[in-house]
Amino acid sequence: MPRVSKPNHHVATGWLQPSRPAHAVVLRLLVVAMTLVQGVGCNIYGRPQRTASHEATLKANCEGDPAKMPAKELAKVSLPPYVIEPPDILLIDALRIVPKPPFRIQSFDSLQVIVEGTLLEQPINGIYVVEPGGLLDLGPSYGKVAVGGKSLDEAQDAVFRHLKRVLREPQVSLTLAQAAGQQQVSGEHLVGPDGTINLGTYGSVYVTGMTLDEAKEAIEGQLDKFLDAPLVSVDVFSYNSKVYYVITEGAGQGDNVARFPVTGNETVLDAIAQINGLSKLSSKEIWIARPAPSGIGCDQVLPVDIDSIMRGGATATNYQLLPGDRVFIAQDPWIAFNGIIEKVTAPFEQILGTTLLGAQTVYTFQRGANFGAVGGFCWVAREVYGEENPNWLLFRAWLLTEAPVWLRDAYVTHGEAFATWIHDKPVAKLVVRSLMDTVLAFRGAELAERWGIDTESAVPASISPR
Repeated sequence: MPRVSKPNHHVATGWLQPSRPAHAVVLRLLVVAMTLVQGVGCNIYGRPQRTASHEATLKANCEGDPAKMPAKELAKVSLPPYVIEPPDILLIDALRIVPKPPFRIQSFDSLQVIVEGTLLEQPINGIYVVEPGGLLDLGPSYGKVAVGGKSLDEAQDAVFRHLKRVLREPQVSLTLAQAAGQQQVSGEHLVGPDGTINLGTYGSVYVTGMTLDEAKEAIEGQLDKFLDAPLVSVDVFSYNSKVYYVITEGAGQGDNVARFPVTGNETVLDAIAQINGLSKLSSKEIWIARPAPSGIGCDQVLPVDIDSIMRGGATATNYQLLPGDRVFIAQDPWIAFNGIIEKVTAPFEQILGTTLLGAQTVYTFQRGANFGAVGGFCWVAREVYGEENPNWLLFRAWLLTEAPVWLRDAYVTHGEAFATWIHDKPVAKLVVRSLMDTVLAFRGAELAERWGIDTESAVPASISPR
């Protein structure tokens, strides 16, 4: 009966880490081999090929026009008049709010009253607030006048007749200073999902798709239903509807999409600064995907030479960003490839590791319960090494005693067919042999000693254990 294996002190020279189990190394190399068999240079995520993006530069689906070169850092253009859309925020200030006649005085309205011919010690000249109940208090010497519900002319006449009782020849001037019940139109107004802004008691106004001048006319037109010759000023307080996107591929860890407002002066370098530069997952392959307006015409793909922009101060590809632009930052292909291998192999390494091979299973195989089937158990190893090379015996010993159960089962089920498939494929055979050599570099010497196999040619000369 073979003795129990000792801890593995044999470490392969080269890039393999000594702490990684042999089955994990084999599993990762199998994934690499499968990828190579399917085709080297495949495009994992289907992003545009670098050469294709360079060829697309300005034309996409149609010929480029030198007169329509995209704006760049030192050759920027002014954007067209801003078109209002949700969720922009407008700053509206009403410069003139005068109620339409006939105006009726109400409580808390402010009236400016000027009277000549008053007592010297008690003049009437100032703004007086109408009290609740419609009374206007002119002072202790003159008393109160009922003006509520009257027009301005009627209120002026009422004040004159009231003062006539005290004064000889009073001359009265009464005007409206401020209407208490009149809502002021001032401040920020959000453009709602329905495309309108809310003016309170004056109703709502549809402003989506309008320029600022058109929105000003629309707002004044709405206020004109309630006010006499209203005048407002309109500006954009927050530019929320015109944005560009920075999309960063995550190399298998999830892509990131950032959204930034367009104010008319941003370039590619500004966009990268907004995301605090390129991450360790990103490559230097960057381009702008510019959609065609309303889907009519030609989309543009503008490659960006970020090295020239950042290191040399070049401006040729530091394009000015327009609303809707997608600044795409491609992932590092090697990091992405490593991420794929990690995803494929991690579950097997954690669940189907050699630690799951219980003591009873090890004992059974070491006792040789299935050793009678060994003659047909290593079709692939015999095909790769040849029956004259004892390495196939070493690999068989590893497969019977130390390999994960799932790998052994797969070998038994598909090994013979796989050996037939690689018989006339030298490249595939070379890849499989390198995987087996890696296993033997870790465990070959100890397996040879345990099973009594001639070690003179058992361990590969190219990868020998220490």
